[in-house]
Amino acid sequence: MGLFNKLKKAFIKEKEEDKQVEPLLEEVIEESTDEAVVEEQVEEVVASDEASSIVNESVTIEDLPTEEVAEETSVEVVVEVESEPVTEEVVEPVNEVNVQAKYDKGLEKTRKTFKERMNELFANFRSVDEEFFEEVEETLIGADVGFETSMRIAEELRQEVKLKNIKKPAAVQNAIIEKLVDLYEAEGINEVNDLNIQPNGLTVMLFVGVNGVGKTTSIGKLAHEYKQAGKKVLLAAADTFRAGAIDQLVVWGERAGVEVVRGAAGGDPAAVVFDAMVKAKEQQADVLLVDTAGRLQNKVNLMKELDKIKRIIQREAPDAPHEVLLVLDATTGQNAMVQAKQFKETTDVTGLVLTKLDGTAKGGIVLAIRNELHLPVKLVGLGEGIDDLEVFNPNDFVMGLFKGLIEEE
Repeated sequence: MGLFNKLKKAFIKEKEEDKQVEPLLEEVIEESTDEAVVEEQVEEVVASDEASSIVNESVTIEDLPTEEVAEETSVEVVVEVESEPVTEEVVEPVNEVNVQAKYDKGLEKTRKTFKERMNELFANFRSVDEEFFEEVEETLIGADVGFETSMRIAEELRQEVKLKNIKKPAAVQNAIIEKLVDLYEAEGINEVNDLNIQPNGLTVMLFVGVNGVGKTTSIGKLAHEYKQAGKKVLLAAADTFRAGAIDQLVVWGERAGVEVVRGAAGGDPAAVVFDAMVKAKEQQADVLLVDTAGRLQNKVNLMKELDKIKRIIQREAPDAPHEVLLVLDATTGQNAMVQAKQFKETTDVTGLVLTKLDGTAKGGIVLAIRNELHLPVKLVGLGEGIDDLEVFNPNDFVMGLFKGLIEEE
């Protein structure tokens, strides 16, 4: 099943649940005029067995694979958790549902802004003419989905509107979302979002990116995740030029409970990496995460520095580094695109880490990155907690981005 059809099915399911639970709430409100009493009784209705049974019945989707059902049953789990302890039957999909809930919450600002832009687009809707298509382009560009993507969607929309004689605003909006989803899905064929973890031996990951994007924080969070999974983790403080970078990584190492290999401030980054590789072999470490400088203003020096680091790594492990992860700040929108293009020209980036996705209305940048740069997003920051760095899931992202934006035609 395509992502857009999955979105549509989720939309229909939510509408059905609203319609079925709504009469119960109306009955409570009619019986009492005391606001406090109404509020308390409404909570009881939502937590009641009757409401739970309505939700449970509505989420039975026989034509979806089990993993897709788990992603779409967030309402069921939320209701049950609030009303009674989780039963054994729902323990298995809870983690998946919680991850989807993180995406829903993390993309809330982006989703709200996108909806506001769509509402603004259709507020003065008169007819589907050339002026309207130009406004579609401006709306999508403003939503940070990328210039090329916006132009392509507008052009495809022109053709579909003429072919199907689409006139209703709701139908046009659904067509825009469908095209965005379909394009995003098509561009992601054969894309690998999982990190390249070596099943046997040491996994080495280089982290690159300009200062202030959350690079060191992402390394610390990932180190915590691997340590919790029982892996032996080492960090290398190879950003020796930025004031405080080494100390910052040491703090994160202490939080995660992992060792940090470091040298003197202003020293040779490659020497730190060499020491880290030697120590990783001696200690039979599973993962080595390397923090690097992000002096993009001097591309030549940056490229030479990264090449030297890679040579040092490959001297000890010929197939490494296994990942070169570019860290981008999602709140910077199109500036993140510019940085990605520049780093892509400078070094062999294997994937992206998108931080602060929960604190921005510019989450549409993920669409632009996939459609225009063809770089896989591998990790996303969906909160400020140490456990809020998640492996990127394209389906969860799309569901979180467009949830509630499908219109009834």
